[in-house]
Amino acid sequence: MYGKIKEYLQRELADIKAAGLYKIERVIASPQRAEIEVAGRSVLNFCANNYLGLSDDERLIEAAKRAMDERGFGMSSVRFICGCQDIHKELERAIADYFGTEDTILYAACFDANGGVFEPLFTEQDAIISDALNHASIIDGVRLSKAVRYRYANADMEALEDCLKRAQAQRFRVICTDGVFSMDGNAAPLDEICRLARQYDALVMVDECHSAGVLGATGRGITELYDLRGEVDILTGTLGKAFGGAVGGFTTGRREIIDMLRQRSRPYLFSNSLPPAVVGAGIELFKILGQSNELHDRLVANVEHFRAGMMAAGFDIKPTQSAICAVMLYDAKLSQDFAARLQEEGVFVTGFYYPVVPKGQARIRVQVSAGHTVEQLDRCIAAFVKVGRELNVLQ
Repeated sequence: MYGKIKEYLQRELADIKAAGLYKIERVIASPQRAEIEVAGRSVLNFCANNYLGLSDDERLIEAAKRAMDERGFGMSSVRFICGCQDIHKELERAIADYFGTEDTILYAACFDANGGVFEPLFTEQDAIISDALNHASIIDGVRLSKAVRYRYANADMEALEDCLKRAQAQRFRVICTDGVFSMDGNAAPLDEICRLARQYDALVMVDECHSAGVLGATGRGITELYDLRGEVDILTGTLGKAFGGAVGGFTTGRREIIDMLRQRSRPYLFSNSLPPAVVGAGIELFKILGQSNELHDRLVANVEHFRAGMMAAGFDIKPTQSAICAVMLYDAKLSQDFAARLQEEGVFVTGFYYPVVPKGQARIRVQVSAGHTVEQLDRCIAAFVKVGRELNVLQ
């Protein structure tokens, strides 16, 4: 029975490899941190979402151990059947306090949060207006809803306004956008989005995955950056990037919206509650961030140092307000060759090319962390310069 589909899959996989699109997972033999062990050698890690350098933080590890000692290993059930623990509610309150919102609901991942936010709230009478570069999880979540769909070019406010005008035919409207777009590192123009939302009577939903812990004076995300705390209706985010790098997602926002998600959001209703270790570490994380801005300040300084060094060397870097630095190479094969040579030089990065980014827009995405030292940043820049000259990217 498996024979026919096996042959089909073998052909498809061969085609993927021939096109240079086959994904090979590299194996890390150390904790996730600024310098990691890969293939028996130490390399600098510049492709993790570990923006605040917390993935191996001893305070979070100890908090996770305490939570397991006190609350066990796993929950073994979904919340509407078997309830949750007190620490789950504590973490939800901590997230709401951090973002200045009214309530929070936890998910297994932000992919689930985005996948479960639209269908319970919007019907065929409503409209979802989405940025063209939104994350795949938002796209999949929109597909699950019967709402009328509109799409506008990335951060194009004229195009967004045109969508809003056409969407006046629908009952409710929601504008959804990434806070920071993961391939380019640019921040959504949330001030203009909210202005248009007020003008055309629309809700606003923002995915904070790459902006939380990074943007704003204290790292509290894109609403802090634009002085809009408490004004955005729906925020989604993850504990898997700046917030410790484990697993877990959340939606935080208006109380009635969160309450409705608890009643009808399928990924929430039919997935196990987060394990106590993740919850305990999450609670500790928000205590740490509430006590000091040191990690965020270090991240900002590191990003500025890296960008300045790379631009001084002559690299083409997309403008960014985040910790994502897109080093533009434009050619797909060149991006792969460049990344491979960098790993030989002890720098762990990934080249991105079509279909992950538009054709002719291949790049290496460098992600800077508060965990990097200035010496490590300079080693990375030196490796880029060496390989850039070898491959004729720099003259």
